[in-house]
Amino acid sequence: MSDDRSRDSRRRRVRVTISGHVQGVAFRYHTRHQARANEIRGWVRNLPDGRVEALFDGSEDEVASILRWCSRGSPLSRVTGVKTRDEEALEELPSSFDIRG
Repeated sequence: MSDDRSRDSRRRRVRVTISGHVQGVAFRYHTRHQARANEIRGWVRNLPDGRVEALFDGSEDEVASILRWCSRGSPLSRVTGVKTRDEEALEELPSSFDIRG
């Protein structure tokens, strides 16, 4: 197997919190669209404090791509911060990408 194929096949799971004007602007729906287009599994949800939290699981390249998207956000959002934390694959994920609560 070539180095490129082995790099592409490595998976990464990241928990993300996005701050700013990210609720009430279809951020979760745009996130789901981006995640499904990039074959990322996981979920996204609003937090009571106005932030959005997501869990992304995919290839390193796919996850890097959606993290770049999170920094920009949906058309009506204003992202002021993105915090990431790599996680181990302990939580069972849906077969696609879901919006929670």
